[in-house]
Amino acid sequence: MTRHNPGVPTSRRNFLSLFGLGAVAVAGGPLLAGCSEAPAGSGNAQNLDAFGHLLPTQKDLTGSIAPDIVGTRPVPDGYTRYPANLVDLITEKPGTSGKEITAMTPAWGPAPPGIGQSAYLQAVNDELGVPVNFTIQDGITYADKLNAMLGARDVPDLLCIPSWEIDKIPRFAEAIGVLFEDLTDHLKGNAVEAYPMLGTFPTGAWRHAIWNERLAAVPNPTDGPFAWVMFTRKDLLDARSLTMPTTLEDLLTVAKEVTDPARKVWAFNDVFAMIQMYHKVPGAKQGWRLRSDGTPESKYETPEFRQALEVMAKIYQDGLVHPDIVASRGADAKQLFAKGGNIVFMQDGFGFWQGGQAEHQKVNKALNIQPVPNFSATGGDPLVWGSDQPISYTFVKKGLGEERVKELLRVINWCSAPLGSQEAQLRDFGVEGRHHTRTPNGPVKTDLAFKEINNQYFFISGRNPTIGPFADTPNYVRDALAYSNATVGYLEKDPWAGVKLEMPAAFKANQVPTEDKFTDVLRGRRPLSDVDSILQEWKAAGGEAARQLLADSLPKAG
Repeated sequence: MTRHNPGVPTSRRNFLSLFGLGAVAVAGGPLLAGCSEAPAGSGNAQNLDAFGHLLPTQKDLTGSIAPDIVGTRPVPDGYTRYPANLVDLITEKPGTSGKEITAMTPAWGPAPPGIGQSAYLQAVNDELGVPVNFTIQDGITYADKLNAMLGARDVPDLLCIPSWEIDKIPRFAEAIGVLFEDLTDHLKGNAVEAYPMLGTFPTGAWRHAIWNERLAAVPNPTDGPFAWVMFTRKDLLDARSLTMPTTLEDLLTVAKEVTDPARKVWAFNDVFAMIQMYHKVPGAKQGWRLRSDGTPESKYETPEFRQALEVMAKIYQDGLVHPDIVASRGADAKQLFAKGGNIVFMQDGFGFWQGGQAEHQKVNKALNIQPVPNFSATGGDPLVWGSDQPISYTFVKKGLGEERVKELLRVINWCSAPLGSQEAQLRDFGVEGRHHTRTPNGPVKTDLAFKEINNQYFFISGRNPTIGPFADTPNYVRDALAYSNATVGYLEKDPWAGVKLEMPAAFKANQVPTEDKFTDVLRGRRPLSDVDSILQEWKAAGGEAARQLLADSLPKAG
């Protein structure tokens, strides 16, 4: 699978400071009032263990390829060799109506050409037997588009919603009941046998797809549990005989040494999430943990957050962040880092790694993107944010009729084909001779592939979590699994594991404005002395309501 992840976690996911979502968009009128007996926007919690009878029966495909490297769960398995012989898993075209399918998915970076302008879309749609017409939205501002779309009750046939965006949508469970199809009877138990690729998904991924006590979406299982990674241009470090940082002091020392405005080189993009992790700031459930007395505590209330805030403010003050990042959210950190070498350390999602290396090493043969091993700035073991939550969910528009829903599920099933299949090769690498060239180690993408393929079909599907192989980056899988297996033991424990939480609407509406206030502090537009007043404003505008919901939901946690 090839994927340019936004940085998110699946995942990830990502945190609210990265995505532009205005308070007006989320705090507006009664979008879907009256759909619940609970007070509108009060939040809710569901014990997912109570709905095991709704889950599809998990069954591996016959003849599945054994991995070369086994991941420590929830780390995926890795494949270093491309299969010599591909199998054709789906002999009949999944599309039968000939009616165009509308779909909306995110993209980070330049949007690929649309239907009628893309040889890749034409080839895949021909195999599907029905055209999928994608509306590609900027991943950075995807939440804005989602809120506007849900508010207008105008959704496409297939809608991809990344898991990290759901936390920003008020009364999301109510929206599901109004706008999206209930997929339970199509997929629960042995019914999933009609869609065998979907039946291979981990049971845990399906658990997350339950809303309103029903199976509401097809999950895209995570292929990496980590929310963020600190990447470095190791080739640039090596050229200056600088070693990989192993402590925060090392990192800041190297950062000052590599920053050279005269050469247009700076140390960082916005690395505040990593700085928080280094200080062991909680990340579970948007930044909550339990105090020693068992009561919920937000990250904003912790001394660790204050320490991280002060360190990041000093990083900005010392001029270690690229000025284009400081000045504009629209600056492309990936290009500044991987292409230009204008940034030496970049915080991003795990999925950036392989695609960034493959694309830019074609011009710079010395390019060597590597992750900085995690460490603790306060002693002891590191703390790493992440979870097994799916990367995204695909929702089906309500009211299309049973036969159309089945057709859409067949299309999703085709798009979920695993490594070793003809379907997966076309989905990931396009047409031989146009989008890739064949090598003994597998397909190698052409320039046209990097232009036209941007995970369109990936974001309306999913697959059993694996990584690799990649002929153009033969060391990637081993490096990625070595980092992942060494890091997974430090994943933060979530006190609310097994509970699906929908936070109060007021809390959701206030998250981005609160993060913006702290960003003003980081960048010197407000003094550090304002932190206490920002905290009090946050408490009054939804923070205390969220604390109460979290406290009440603890008995449901596994």
